[in-house]
Amino acid sequence: MNSRRRFIRLAALSGAGVLATAGAFAADAPVLDEKDPQALALGYVAYAARANKAKYPNYAAGQTCSSCQFYQGKAGAPMGPCPLYGGKQVAAKGWCSAYAKKAG
Repeated sequence: MNSRRRFIRLAALSGAGVLATAGAFAADAPVLDEKDPQALALGYVAYAARANKAKYPNYAAGQTCSSCQFYQGKAGAPMGPCPLYGGKQVAAKGWCSAYAKKAG
């Protein structure tokens, strides 16, 4: 019985450690370059107002990475990771054609 409790305790602690480490690495992730092939494919721009409105008619004023459901940055942070770009940092004021408004 003792070994089972110890195992559960260790599993919980190591899971928390992995989550904390993942957050630390996200802050160190490289910044997405607008010339990156994935960025070009999705029309990413670091400043939403520069979105190619002719090529991406679904763009609407006010859409930014920080209000997208994929954006994983903290509120108010200038940059944050995006899973669409392998966790690379995107500008909070940026935009891409995969934009999907956050719920709520």
